[in-house]
Amino acid sequence: MPHTNKNTNILIVDDEDGVRDSMNEFIQMAGYNSIMASDAEEALELLKKISSDIQVVITDIMLPGMGGLELTKLIKRDFDSDVIVMTGYSGDYSYEEAINMGASDFVIKPVRLEELLLRLKRVLKERDLTKERVRMMEKLQRLAITDGLTKLHNSRSFYSQLEVEVDRFNRYKHPLALLLLDIDNFKSYNDSFGHLEGDKILVRISQVIKSCLRKLDTAYRYGGEEFTVILPETSCEEAMLVAERIRNVVQSEVFLPETDNKISITISIGATQYAENEELSTFIQRADKAMYTSKQKGRNQVTALEADDETVLKA
Repeated sequence: MPHTNKNTNILIVDDEDGVRDSMNEFIQMAGYNSIMASDAEEALELLKKISSDIQVVITDIMLPGMGGLELTKLIKRDFDSDVIVMTGYSGDYSYEEAINMGASDFVIKPVRLEELLLRLKRVLKERDLTKERVRMMEKLQRLAITDGLTKLHNSRSFYSQLEVEVDRFNRYKHPLALLLLDIDNFKSYNDSFGHLEGDKILVRISQVIKSCLRKLDTAYRYGGEEFTVILPETSCEEAMLVAERIRNVVQSEVFLPETDNKISITISIGATQYAENEELSTFIQRADKAMYTSKQKGRNQVTALEADDETVLKA
């Protein structure tokens, strides 16, 4: 669950009493709990005692004894806290140095407290999103989500993730698109060259699909020679561009099931966009219908269908 202000603890590390006190007062006025330390050693002792309850450490780079960058490195190695680094010496220390040490953000002193609060809120939000994603992935792993041959997620995880993405759509109303892909004439290829060669096709096409996606997209082996791709934050028109990219790369691949026998493989793809309040089965069936339209029109192409009247956008 996301942190609320009341159970969020911020550790402020600065050797200047006035800076430390003003930040402490401001953060408490914003509704967070704050703890103060005057140097890195004191901060580490506090983290050892209550590390699980400190979500963010805000530290100056210039501290007596151990510096703020070294402190940041130790925190990221040994504790589960995010770090915001402050410095008045912007010429001597770069944003890249701080981030490479594990900092989540970097601010220049004198710090505007309103700006610091905005950055703190962003770090806390990203922290919660990261933890939510980790929890979700751990749950999916428990469901045995991986297809043994292609190493893509399997159909079971596809339905689980699609439910998650539809729930996110219902909360934020961001577009959500789906691709359904099918290898053309795959049965004939298997019959001609055997299942081992067919498996090589499945593995390579899986790799191609993954290589064409962003980090937030997910690909699945839906069954047999069918694959699906969930595209969050993506309209149907944008999904068609992704589909065309996959189709073109697959078409350019060359396979050698027999010596001196070069074979090209093609795929047919259906694309669609989720419509508010529709059933998952309707969403998937529309992508399936779009894919079969590509088959009927000669294969090796992309078809997109709208939700309202399933008008063909492109074929």
